[in-house]
Formats: sequence, structure tokens, C-alpha cells
Amino acid sequence: MLGLNGTPFQPATLQLTGIPGMQTGQAWVALVFCILYLISIIGNFTILALVIREPSLHQPMYYFLSMLSLNDLGVSFSTLPTVLATFCFNYRHVDFDACLVQMFFIHTFSFMESGILLAMSFDRFVAICDPLHYATVLTNNRILAMGLGILAKSFTTLFPFPFLVKRLPFCKGNVLHHSYCLHPDLMKVACGDIHVNNIYGLFVVLFTYGIDSTFILLSYTLILRAVLAIASQEQRFKALNTCMSHICAVLVFYVPIIAVSMIHRFWKSAPLVVHVMMSNVYLFIPPMLNPIIYSVKTKEIRRGICQVFCKSWG
Repeated sequence: MLGLNGTPFQPATLQLTGIPGMQTGQAWVALVFCILYLISIIGNFTILALVIREPSLHQPMYYFLSMLSLNDLGVSFSTLPTVLATFCFNYRHVDFDACLVQMFFIHTFSFMESGILLAMSFDRFVAICDPLHYATVLTNNRILAMGLGILAKSFTTLFPFPFLVKRLPFCKGNVLHHSYCLHPDLMKVACGDIHVNNIYGLFVVLFTYGIDSTFILLSYTLILRAVLAIASQEQRFKALNTCMSHICAVLVFYVPIIAVSMIHRFWKSAPLVVHVMMSNVYLFIPPMLNPIIYSVKTKEIRRGICQVFCKSWG
């Protein structure tokens, strides 16, 4: 299908969907999303502020945690405009180019989170398997280089996506199944040859999630081997306890991804609302839970929060 100017047809705007089949109760859904955003934004800003102001937190582990919090804020702010417009103001239209920009940032921050979790697993590996060289291996310059490397990898691998989508005609309507823009959702309303998009999308997923998760699993295999070699049971427990926050963050991030993939592959007849809700879990739950996990499980973070509140109320 061609537009008036002879170019492949692309709608001026795309229509977003809240939660399919939910005709009532939108106000409650809006309230839930607002609470999730507040917890995520306040929690991650709190982590960042604590790491910046507390000299005792100027250590590699907390620098990586700052990267994770900054990235989670990026995920939240990427989805926030259209989600609030959809549920709070019932405004469901988004400009086509703006949709492509949002899609790029959502996927970029998601892939960056995987890379940051891998860097954090390397931090735990060095801390437990080679503690004497921890400070010399994870210097500030190397941590900065790792952060920039994660950013560069995610940016360059995702950069072609908007252009690959832009070249396609859209002849299956303009209604998307989410309250934000995702590449798989756009492919459902695109026509023409989408094989390049699908193949490149699969390559990026395997290149990012596949490689990162494999190395995270490898690092914990080596960590477990090192821990089991420790004679004292108390020391073994202490060593494993330093990894619990990161293990929880990895599970919170990867379990929804695996669930979405399994549903998409083995339960294609699942109601659309199931796919939408799982995508919402994948994008909204990790940014909300990560600061809670690290606040509960990390003594230094808890102490910093307590000090801030004590000064505020003192």
C-alpha cells in the first residue's frame, strides 16, 4: 500500500491500548501504575543519592548498583508518558516517529540492564574468588569503561531498529496492544517483508540476553565452587549472603523474560491480556523491586537510609 506521495503507507499516529478487555476499572489500573512509578522513581533516586553522598558507599559494588538504578529510571521514564496518557487521561494516540523513539529507548534500557547485571556478577566473582586483588581489578577507570561499554553495546545493537521499522508499510491498522511501543507489537501491524526485522531481533536477543545470562550462570558456578571450598560454614554463609541481592535482581529481571518467551512459543492461543500483563510485569516490576531488594538485603544501604531519616526527624 502506497501513500499519497508514493512512499509506503505509514500512519501519522498509532493508537495505544490499555489492557484488552478491561472496559471498567481503568481508574484503579491508573492508580496502580502511578504507585509503581512512584516507588520506582523514589527508590532509585534514593539509591543514587545515598551512593553519591555517603563516602562509605564509594566502592565498586555500589557504583554498579548506581548504574542499575540509573538504568531503571531510564526504563520508567521511557514508558511513563504514554502509560499515564493512556490510563490517566484516556489519550491513546502517539505520533509514529515518537513511537519509534520510545521503542528504541525501552529496548535499549532493557538490554543495558542485562549488561549491568552481568557486570555486577563479575563484581561478586572477583570479591569472592579473588578478594585480595578486588581493589586493583575493579578500579574506577575499569568500572567506568565497563559502564560505557554496556551503553555502547546496547546503543549500537538497537540503533538499526527504528530504521528497520521505518522502511515498512503499515497496512494492518494502527492499533497496538500495549500502552507503549515495542518492536514485536509494531511487527504485528506492519506488512511487507518483515523477515529482516525478525532475524535481526532474534540475533540481538541471543547476542544480549543469551550471552549475558550464560556468563552470569558461569560466574555463579565459579562462585559456588569457591564458596564450597571454604572450611567454615559461617564464612560460607557470609560469602553467599553478599550475593543474595544480586541473585534476586537477576531472577526478577530474567524470570519474566523467560515466561514471556515460553508463553509466546508454547501458548500461542493464550488470551491477549496474558501477553500484555506479562509484558507489563517485565517492564514495571524490576525497576520497582530492585531498590527494595537492595534496601532490605544490603546493610550499608539500610544504614544510609536510616541515617537520612534520623537526620530528617532529629
